[in-house]
Order: sequence, then structure tokens, then C-alpha cells
Amino acid sequence: MEINAKIPPGKLAEKWAKAKSTYKLVNPSNKRKYDVIVVGAGLAGAATAASLGELGYNVKCFVFHDSPRRAHSIAAQGGINAAKNYQNDGDSIQRLFYDTIKGGDYRAREGNVYRLAELSVSIIDQAVAQGVPFAREYGGVLENRSFGGVQVSRTFYARGQTGQQLLLGAFQALERQIALGTVKMYNRYDMLDLVVVDGHAKGIVTRNLLTGAVESHAADAVVLGTGGYVNVFYLSTNAKASNATAIWRAHRRGALFGNPCYTQIHPTCIPQAGDFQSKLTLMSESLRNDGRIWVPKAKADKRAPGDIPEGERDYFLERKYPSFGNLAPRDIASRASKEVCDEGQGIGPSGRGVYLDFADSIERLGRKTIEERYANLFEMYHDITGEDPYRQPMRIYPAPHYSMGGLWVDYNLMSNIPGLYVIGEANFSDHGANRLGASALMQGLADGTLSCPSPSATTSPRSSARRSAQIAPSSARLPSRSRREPHAFFLQRERAASTPSIGNSAESCGTSAGWLEARKG
Repeated sequence: MEINAKIPPGKLAEKWAKAKSTYKLVNPSNKRKYDVIVVGAGLAGAATAASLGELGYNVKCFVFHDSPRRAHSIAAQGGINAAKNYQNDGDSIQRLFYDTIKGGDYRAREGNVYRLAELSVSIIDQAVAQGVPFAREYGGVLENRSFGGVQVSRTFYARGQTGQQLLLGAFQALERQIALGTVKMYNRYDMLDLVVVDGHAKGIVTRNLLTGAVESHAADAVVLGTGGYVNVFYLSTNAKASNATAIWRAHRRGALFGNPCYTQIHPTCIPQAGDFQSKLTLMSESLRNDGRIWVPKAKADKRAPGDIPEGERDYFLERKYPSFGNLAPRDIASRASKEVCDEGQGIGPSGRGVYLDFADSIERLGRKTIEERYANLFEMYHDITGEDPYRQPMRIYPAPHYSMGGLWVDYNLMSNIPGLYVIGEANFSDHGANRLGASALMQGLADGTLSCPSPSATTSPRSSARRSAQIAPSSARLPSRSRREPHAFFLQRERAASTPSIGNSAESCGTSAGWLEARKG
């Protein structure tokens, strides 16, 4: 099998512009002849469905939840990155690109990451136009804060609920297209199978979770925006409704996985409290801007944190990584927290925890400022633990949180199955072996709003007689059609004949070795 990443030629800074200039276009009057299925309505899925609907395509959007507002994108609380350089602290598209590549241990595909950094600038403008209430400075300029793994302030935020506010913006755009009739919404549907005809993705088989009815839906292209697979861990920060079955079923139909072992352990989660809880709770990485992480220097020290003098505290991140301090990258901070706990310095009933202390920031900035930045996060912590983080340090411990791996995609976000596109956390392309904080929302909106809807015309639309096929058995096949390219709107097909097989090229596949699993179910 030959896998072609279809990365445009030329310098990194020129690849996206060159790609856009060579994509074939679809006449506006022809767009309504094409059907697109979007599975998932989180930030990436909702943005894709709304964008394609606004362009004029016929879109069907399927979601597991009772409403797109239930999507797990709301759990990305801390912020969204963009290379705006509003703080005049040296940020740039090149620096955002470099930080993302370095933070991912040089295991991400450079062409895709540079495009992501370029698009980040437009994402913020799009979100502001949708009414997302980003925090602002006194003069009205959008405010920024820092996140782990970087030395600039490029993270835009809406208190501690950035993901929720961005999802509401995308949801409103989606609702507008639903009202206009360009998008048809299917709530409470589970994808049972991907329909592949003559090697091309032609639709999906679904189950209505309310009635149990099994249906099939045909389309010219299928887009999967169903999130990651971190719930393969017994306990994670993902909601229990965040399932990985859609990408797994696509994998069984021949879609390749890229970097499936790359899962992120987030350093700031509430420790496990017992043997019978179903999930863990994430505390935003933004808290590390003002909180200091420490453990007692003495092993098995059971004193209350307020009784431990400053000289008997080990601020281990500040000690080990002075350049980044408490904002060290997530993988580094998680490993360091586990190491001190393994050495016997952990706190809490289980000994699996470290302190996240805001006393210095409250003394320096005042409680009111801390409340303005993190009030909802502090309230959530208090509701779960019964402890007041304004008066005593939070207890945190690393937990599974995000999957950098996912279905393999090329530069155009198409999998190795023609006509099947994969966006957001469901694909593997942008974060390498470790995602930087506040980059998940950036990728979701970049893929959904700007990258995925890029135009192309490579085939004729399906005949109208095939647009509403419904069948009972999940194993049935939709009607086949010609062997020409199955999709009409996304991205230019292979430039192909001139592009060599990727082998183990890091530029093409994202890792240097062991990057691909190619097992069919």
C-alpha cells in the first residue's frame, strides 16, 4: 500500500498558499448537488458542518448526544492559542510553529503544523465575530495568558470556560445553517459502520439511539470529527459519552491509524478519590499561571499544608526546569509529579498527589483578581473535594486526557480511504507525541472552519435517487457508482504521479519510525 501525504512543494511558509492556489473550485450553483456527512458536532464537527452548509453543500450532521452543546469540547477550559502577538513579547507564526513541533518531540508533520500556526490568526477573528466573550484588558484589547511549554503569552481565554464559549459560537453558526436548510441535524445517533464502495467512502450506517432503528445515509464525502480515544484507559478526564467507536469502525474498513500510542497525561487533574468513580476531573492548565506546584521535602509528611514551613517545601518544577518553572510542558510536568510521588513525597490519603498553591498569587494580586480569572474552576474544585482553594492548596495528580494519535490523514485531512476526512482530535497530524496546552481548540477550529472546507472539484455528484437510501441490516451496501473520485468539494486529488511513496519520512508521516498500524478488522 502506498501512502501519499500530498504535502505541497516549496518552503513551509508557502505551502498553504500554494495549495489553495491550485485547488479546483466548485461553482456556487453546483455545490447544492453534493451531499456531505459530518459525524460529530463538537468544536471541529460543528464548525465543519456550519462552514460547508454556508458554502452551499447539503450537509447531514450526526451526533451521539442529545445536542451538540453536550460535546466534550467544553472540557478545554483554559484557552486557545493564536500567534497574534498582542503582548509584543516576540511571538510570531514561526514561533508558534516551532513551539508546537518542539513540544511534540518533533513527531508532528511540519506542513500541517505550519498551516495550523498560520490559521490561528484568523481563528480568533472568526470567534470574536461569532460573539465569543474573550477576556479583555482595561482598554478593550483582547487579553492573553501563558500556557505550558512556551515562553510567550499567546493564549486567549474566556475565564475558565473557553471551550464552552467557543462551542456555543460554533453551535450558533450551525443552528443558523439548520434554520436555512443547508444542514440537517441528527441528534442521538450512533455510527455503526462506514460504507465503502469500490474503495471510496460513500456513507455511513447508523443506529437511532431513541428508537433503535438502523439506517444508512449516502453522501459524496464523510467527515469524522468524533474526538479521541482516551477512554480506553479505565479512568480519564474524558466524559463517558466520548467514545472512540466511529474511528475504530472506520479503521476496520481499512482506514489506517497513525501514532496510536501517543496519548497525553495531563498534570493538573483532581486525584482519584475511591475505587468506584467512573472518571477523573480536569483542572485547567491555566491554573499553573498563578499556582505553584510543590510537595513536602520529607517523605510521608502528613502535616496540613499550612503547617509546613517554606523551607521544607520542594517546588520541584521550579527547581528542575527554571526556564519554564510551573509552566513546563505537560509530559514533563506529569512525569515530574509522578516521580516525586513514587519517591514517597506525595500528598493526600493515597500519596498520589501534589499541591497547586495560590497563596503567593492571592497575596500579590489580590483575591478579586484570582476570582476574575479562575472563579468557576475554584468553585468546581470546591464542589468536588469540599476544600476551599482560596484558603488551602489544591491537590492535583496526572491523568489521561488527550490522544495525539488518531486516524492517519494527508495534508488535506483525507484518510487513506478516498472520500473519508478526519478532523480535530480524531486525526493524528498536528501534535506529535505531546500536545501543548490550548492547542486542541486551535486545531478543532482550524480544521473545521478553514482547512477542511477548502474547495475542489474532482467528480460528478451522486444522482438524486441515491440521496436518501435507508436499509435495515447494517451489513448492506449502498448502490455503487462509477469509479471516479467520490468527493467534490474538499481538496485537490493527488498531484500524485510525481509524489513518491513516503516510507518513514518524518515530513510525510509525522514520526521517524513505527508510526502506522495497518490492520483490517
